[in-house]
Amino acid sequence: MALTGRTALLAALGSLLVGLLLPSWTGIATVGGLLLAGVLADLLLAAPVRTLQLTRQGDSAVRLGEPATVSLTVANPSRRRLRARLRDAWPPSSFRPGSEQLASRHSLLVPAGERRRIDTALLPTRRGDHRAHRLTVRSLGPLGLAGRQGSHLVPWTLRALPPFTSRKHLPSRLARLRELDGRTSLLTRGQGTEFDSLREYLPGDDVRSIDWRASARRQTVAVRTWRPERDRHILIVLDTGRTSAGRVGDAPRLDAALDAALLLTALATKAGDRVDLLAHDLRQRGSVLGRSASEVLPAFTNAMAVLEPALVETDMRALTAAALRLAPRRSLIVLLTGLDAGPVEDGLLPVLPRLTHRHQVVVASVADPRLSELALARGTLAGVYGAAAAEQAPTARRSVADRLTRLGATVLDAPPAALPPALADAYLALKAAGKL
Repeated sequence: MALTGRTALLAALGSLLVGLLLPSWTGIATVGGLLLAGVLADLLLAAPVRTLQLTRQGDSAVRLGEPATVSLTVANPSRRRLRARLRDAWPPSSFRPGSEQLASRHSLLVPAGERRRIDTALLPTRRGDHRAHRLTVRSLGPLGLAGRQGSHLVPWTLRALPPFTSRKHLPSRLARLRELDGRTSLLTRGQGTEFDSLREYLPGDDVRSIDWRASARRQTVAVRTWRPERDRHILIVLDTGRTSAGRVGDAPRLDAALDAALLLTALATKAGDRVDLLAHDLRQRGSVLGRSASEVLPAFTNAMAVLEPALVETDMRALTAAALRLAPRRSLIVLLTGLDAGPVEDGLLPVLPRLTHRHQVVVASVADPRLSELALARGTLAGVYGAAAAEQAPTARRSVADRLTRLGATVLDAPPAALPPALADAYLALKAAGKL
């Protein structure tokens, strides 16, 4: 049973009436009896809650920051009209900030034997699975004094996918890829390792590309043109340990790494390469292997949606062993991790030669642009200390990057917005140089 604000208001008016006109037990009994009779009548005439038939439909996946709608169909099999107020409970991060109260509550009128549909507007603010919790229905009587209340479990899951904000860089990188493949008027000379075609020699061509047999047949100097190899294997390794939990701006480092991985995946798939994914900290957190070109990007997006940083130190030996197991032949291994001196010296540096000995390795890390702002502060004593610390951090990261480079890795260290295009450019540079 549930009482409404109208009941409380009538009780207050009744007490005022008793105090002014009928200050006796008879007045109290009369007012109380009338109010109780109204409440009992509402309880008897309210439509039952437990027999309601509830079903959901609507969006099951949406990119982070985009709106979604989940519909709820309420069927009233009873012989009484349903006058109801509903609360559709979802996690607070499922709604636009400040709109939870308005978006989750609905008023509904369903005649006997009919059904109605209501829509709940969602706007996830956190990546991952958002599950509907409990649907509470309050069925009111015709007087609006009281009603029946009950809760139902109507399961539904809305998955908030990574936003992939770096997709805006994809057209320009695809244009560069077409240039490398020789599919535009700009000809790439003497690069790549896969034979493409023959053409007439032009001044400035590499003489090592001259095909003497073809030149003899054509009675003119012919040179071979090359294109980057296709069907190469790329393994993207996401470090989901504690360094990925550090926040840069208003998001953890892991989110920026996911964005960079998605841009690289989209570009490499268009280039005809095979891309796999491994997420690891102390143990393997997820993987996507052996997907076709049309399936790989949706599969990556879906797998990345539920990844969360773990507040543990990443086991780099186990991560390296897993990467070598998933890449038995020469591949491009892209390791998205941190460049903090302690974890790198204790974890990555001892095992990196095992990767660079057999594979082309790119180590990409998310830098904090806030350090540049702190380095400019000089007005106060606290600002000077902050500037000194901000100057030391990039120096330490450059030192770590130099040590990784000497071991054969290509190192990228860029802010969240710049890391995805930088990683895509590094991939294209490896393609152009015939290293992939």
